[in-house]
Amino acid sequence: MLYATPQLTSDDRRVLDEITTMSELLQPMVRPTRTWSGSLRRELFARNIQASIMIEGYQTSVADVESMIAGGEPLDSTKANLREAEGYRQALSWVLRLAGAQDFAYSDGLLNGMHYMIAGHHPRTESGWWRTTGVWVGGGARGQIAYEAPDADRVPGLISELIDWLNGGDLDSPTLVRAAMAHLNLVSIHPWRDGNGRMSRALHTLLIARDGLLAPEFSSIEEWIGYHPRDYYDALRTGGRVWSPEREAGPWVRYVLAAHHQQLQLVRNRVKTQSDLWFALEEAIRRQGWDERFAYALFPTIRDGELEGEVTGLVHRAAYQADAGISEQAAQADLRTLVRASWLDGVGAGRGRYYKAGPQLPAELKSLVKPVFVLDPYEG
Repeated sequence: MLYATPQLTSDDRRVLDEITTMSELLQPMVRPTRTWSGSLRRELFARNIQASIMIEGYQTSVADVESMIAGGEPLDSTKANLREAEGYRQALSWVLRLAGAQDFAYSDGLLNGMHYMIAGHHPRTESGWWRTTGVWVGGGARGQIAYEAPDADRVPGLISELIDWLNGGDLDSPTLVRAAMAHLNLVSIHPWRDGNGRMSRALHTLLIARDGLLAPEFSSIEEWIGYHPRDYYDALRTGGRVWSPEREAGPWVRYVLAAHHQQLQLVRNRVKTQSDLWFALEEAIRRQGWDERFAYALFPTIRDGELEGEVTGLVHRAAYQADAGISEQAAQADLRTLVRASWLDGVGAGRGRYYKAGPQLPAELKSLVKPVFVLDPYEG
């Protein structure tokens, strides 16, 4: 027996309709033909990775994850934390590949393969196959156990039931509701010794990717979960402190729908801001007589920080080179030009060198990045 998909309330359906409307409006705005969309996709992909491993206690920066994706050197992340980021990057990259796969089916091999990508670098986690011992999740009040998973001998049967459901259960339910229930059931079964949270979030994203309405980089809630972990764990506790599939899953589904709505509010703001910023950048670059590709170098240094109202972005040579489609030598020459003009400041040396906004970068460009106020769709 699994946690059952709950009946949706009228508010749930309203929130779902609003999410669908926002997704449909965003879809044509984030097509790969948009010159700035590749940079935004990589940023959001990096944010999802960074936020999801941060929940598990592995600290790294969005800038370092972006640099890793583009083939550059990290700034300050430890090798251990970067291994976690790389493992999760592999799993999410596989999710993106599976989005359009033909003759697709969920299986224990698929789930264990993704788990091995995430945790295979930990030799003692029995990665890639079900646990053979009991597991308990800490974090409860006064050192108490927050969750006790089902006994190990129940795991194969529960996973078999979950796989059957993934392939044929509740197919008439909205995708986000099915993704929420897949997430809840997998994390509650806790079939591996480690990496269960990341696997459950990756499975959630996979269901969204297979739906195809909006690319998962733009529709995943991993960033939102990562920056609001207390709300996430509080919502998961509605499933009980032990395996309790008879419990009502409505509160969990409402949490997930609210998170999707709020994350889309953030993404919608980023898309609008970055579209406006790109065109303003192109005009400012033309006035300087520079090549239009310089926008790819400047764009990442301005785009970040909308949650805090600050400009905190960085660009690495490798990322600029990839985005602009030029050689390493041309990328280095372009960056030197921007540093000489004080539109960029270079920090560090060698492969770890990065660039941030310089003092002569026009103030009107920085002013396009504004704080975002996100509303709870279930309130008001």
